[in-house]
Amino acid sequence: MENVQLQGTVLDENRCETNKAVLQGVVLTELKFSHKSYGESFYLFEVGIGRKSGYRDEIKIVISERLIWDIAINAGARVKIEGQIRTYNEENEGKSRLNIVVFARGVTLVGEQDSEPDENYIYLDGFLCKPPIRRTSPLGRELCDIMLAVNRMYNKSDYIPCIAWGRNATYAGGLEVGTKLSIIGRIQSREYKKRDAEGNILNRIAYEVSILKIEE
Repeated sequence: MENVQLQGTVLDENRCETNKAVLQGVVLTELKFSHKSYGESFYLFEVGIGRKSGYRDEIKIVISERLIWDIAINAGARVKIEGQIRTYNEENEGKSRLNIVVFARGVTLVGEQDSEPDENYIYLDGFLCKPPIRRTSPLGRELCDIMLAVNRMYNKSDYIPCIAWGRNATYAGGLEVGTKLSIIGRIQSREYKKRDAEGNILNRIAYEVSILKIEE
């Protein structure tokens, strides 16, 4: 987690892609219709991916009907997902909120007999689009929040929040807007509390990429 520089051999494996996600875990929810685009239906479900600490990240997956016509994606099944992180703004009660999902480009059922560990791998190549925000955790550890703009087809971009720790935070905190970055990390879910206009405390879930390695 403290490495700032990436080895060239690691980067070379990803140079052909700017946004790559490989996840493996257990399906937590049944398929739910999400939306339709150009006559193609898409569905939403969540995958739980364990960390070494014992915490489980719960990640939203969007998948096309074309990928699951012969696969039963049911709660409790173990799956491997290959795809990309996608972001979009959702209007709710007059306010815009950034939604973050993994858009599946491939899915495989993983049998329990394979006993493969959970996997959470993210590679991003994009541009720093907001000034970094440095802060300190309650335990005194240095953190830095950055927003990475990752281009995709049809002149669209995904704006992906990322968080760096320790020496990576120190490094990221000194970067300028417009800097081109390559990042390896994991997508994580984080619960937090927010007070609404009436003073009620609401439980929210934030999604971000926890940076393991970073390079200009």
